[in-house]
Amino acid sequence: MVRSQIVGCGSYLPARKVDNAELAARMDTTDDWIVERSGIRQRFIAAEGELTSDLAFNAAERALAAAGIAGSAVDLIVLATATPDHTFPATATKVQRRIGMKHGFAFDLQAVCSGFVYALSVADNFIKSGQVQTALVIGAETFSRILDWNDRTTSVLFGDGAGAVVLRANRGKGSTQDRGILSTHLHSDGTHHDLLYVDGGPSSTQTVGHLRMEGREVFRHAVINLASVVGEALAANDLTAADIDWVVPHQANRRIIEGTAKKLGFPLDRMVVTVDRHANTSAASIPLALTEAVTDGRIKPGQLVLLEAMGGGFTWGSALVRM
Repeated sequence: MVRSQIVGCGSYLPARKVDNAELAARMDTTDDWIVERSGIRQRFIAAEGELTSDLAFNAAERALAAAGIAGSAVDLIVLATATPDHTFPATATKVQRRIGMKHGFAFDLQAVCSGFVYALSVADNFIKSGQVQTALVIGAETFSRILDWNDRTTSVLFGDGAGAVVLRANRGKGSTQDRGILSTHLHSDGTHHDLLYVDGGPSSTQTVGHLRMEGREVFRHAVINLASVVGEALAANDLTAADIDWVVPHQANRRIIEGTAKKLGFPLDRMVVTVDRHANTSAASIPLALTEAVTDGRIKPGQLVLLEAMGGGFTWGSALVRM
């Protein structure tokens, strides 16, 4: 059977690093308060005039270089973002132009923090159907542009960044030993809209709006939903937690990561954690963390990796991948 194999990873962070001390000088907060509640010590903020497409392009270029593939060979781009350059056209088409891709198709996908897992699933299905051979999946965000910097409960939690992977069609035997995406599992529940949302948009207010969140409720749902969707992935492939080499979770909050690990019985030292340095970069967080762990040698070819995320909507999902 056809599998979608990850053949290259890349990431990009803006130059400007903002630590907790800088935020404490601007608002009613402290380093201790932020670290205790989230585990975050710093984040990166896009420069004025630096767009989501710029972050996405840089991450894409690095993923393509790691894969040894020219941009002109890409058949599909799926760009997960909640902070596009424009209402339209899709930010993905700007990346398409800049990498020199003149065939195929490119589009954006919006599932907030679950966006990368959703985008990976979409690209995987295009590859398995035989419609494309090579896909570029990107998560890119400039969340700093939709934060209310007077709200310390949300503004200290987020940052900007981008990550990308290159997928290529690869023949497998249909077993869990195949290299590539083994399964993806997606969910949403619109009844929780008001717990995590942005209070603006073209149709409602004709403004961008700001992020609003009920943190305690989001935390509670996150631990439950993430544990459930991870269990779903394991059951679908007749595996146990002991079979997983690494978990790459969405980097929302260290306490959520620890809570999910405890609920599932995963050792914390098998969870890739970057939230302390990157903060919550929404759709970019998983590919940023994945790229770091691949680059530093923690994640090795042939290892089994589980990706999981939850975001506004609510949306949540998981993907099981053999690297």
